Amino acid sequence: MELSKLQNGSDIRGIAITTEDKIKNLGAEEARLIAQGILNWLAKNGIKRPKIGIGHDSRLTGPALKTAMIDVFKAAGCEVLDFGLATTPALFMATQFKEFACDAGIMLTASHLPFYFNGIKIFNQISGAEKADIAYILTHTEASEAAEGTVQQADLLTRYAADLVEKIQQGSGSKQPLKGMKIIVDAGNGAGGYFADKVLAVLGADTSGSQFLEPDGNFPNHIPNPDNKEAMASIKQAVLDNQADLGVIFDTDVDRSAIVSKDGQMINRNNLIAVLAAIVLQEYPGSTIVTNSPTSDHLKHFIEEKGGKQYRYISGYRNVINKAIELNQEGIDCQLAIETSSHAAFKENYFLDDGAYVIAKVLMLLPKLQKENRELTDLMAELAQPVETLEIRYTISGEDYKTIGQQMIDTFRTELPKQAGFAENPENQEGVRFSVTDPYGKGWMLLRLSLHEPLLVMQVENDQAGQIQKQLPLFREILVQNPQIDLTKLDQQLTK
Repeated sequence: MELSKLQNGSDIRGIAITTEDKIKNLGAEEARLIAQGILNWLAKNGIKRPKIGIGHDSRLTGPALKTAMIDVFKAAGCEVLDFGLATTPALFMATQFKEFACDAGIMLTASHLPFYFNGIKIFNQISGAEKADIAYILTHTEASEAAEGTVQQADLLTRYAADLVEKIQQGSGSKQPLKGMKIIVDAGNGAGGYFADKVLAVLGADTSGSQFLEPDGNFPNHIPNPDNKEAMASIKQAVLDNQADLGVIFDTDVDRSAIVSKDGQMINRNNLIAVLAAIVLQEYPGSTIVTNSPTSDHLKHFIEEKGGKQYRYISGYRNVINKAIELNQEGIDCQLAIETSSHAAFKENYFLDDGAYVIAKVLMLLPKLQKENRELTDLMAELAQPVETLEIRYTISGEDYKTIGQQMIDTFRTELPKQAGFAENPENQEGVRFSVTDPYGKGWMLLRLSLHEPLLVMQVENDQAGQIQKQLPLFREILVQNPQIDLTKLDQQLTK
């Protein structure tokens, strides 16, 4: 197959296990070609015979793909550090920790996708690979000159965990700031199980009741995804059953996380952005928070009430992070870039989307809140919650789906404001966003193209009950104009 089809923005993703309806397109052969592409990319940037660190999450195909890549690196004269089970943020830190000092960190992961997927994330000593870098890697796979390299086993997770512990101790001013607290972890059978013993327990927390810590690439319990309702319901129940002070959930490769408070409130999506924004704005008053486009109007008001500014940008964690970096270069103080999917990156932490560091920021603050008889949820108490929400993802048929989707977005931009109660919101850079008022309640609607799939994504929120259902016939009248857009899910919603 054409390797470039494996590009997924700034990552590489493919089918690593053939299933009934999926054909394998990322196996050992493809991994070897990609490894050669990585060497050529590094050589293009002046790094020949690099020191490479490589690790994998709990996916079933991780070890085999890793072995295939290591064979290429070794045959090209590289020094290879095999980290075994690892996390995406840790692989970047392998380029920063002096004892490893890798020229490149390579993580085999497909994040929260089903077990039959796998993928590759690539870092150099500055940041993650960009879209253009991945395109180069996948199209420059000619073999390097042969030489004899070396391979060593190394423990990255223990070093990374110790770094987190040190940062939390410094931030809280205590060696065991979590003593007396019960904090449970849900790793979803991904790579985040280390956090319970190597971080929380070291800091004094009781982690009994933690669940799904053992790596298992079949993901037998729930999807390891902090943006998934079933996953969040699972950690919520565990918190309540164990009367824990806090619950922490990670995705497979631990670049995302979310929290459940002791009373069962789910702190993900807009709620997580609010909590982290509140922390950042206490430390850096007036800072700008970069988010992706599908955030609530209430969040914008919340950030502004805290003295900050929100910059809504296009979806995609690299897009949001790069916009934050760009704003800083322009002289605009931006300390946090975060998506509703829970990808969050702090300026003080290399603008690395790191789910474990997100939790570390919260843990630094937790002892102080306890002394003040305050709860973590107090940080988001002023964030108003919508009465109703709805997301519908419309499949677009045909290879020209991007053109069809953009045409429909343009049609909405023209047609919907002709209806009373809909006005285009200019503070938006992805798709089209409308502010909604009487006679359709009070809220907003966003229509955008999915970044990587042939989908139109519609997200609607309203502060009055029953108003979204009233809007759906208006949306259908416009969408039905193009037969390549599948309205099945909308029609199912209309019959409720």
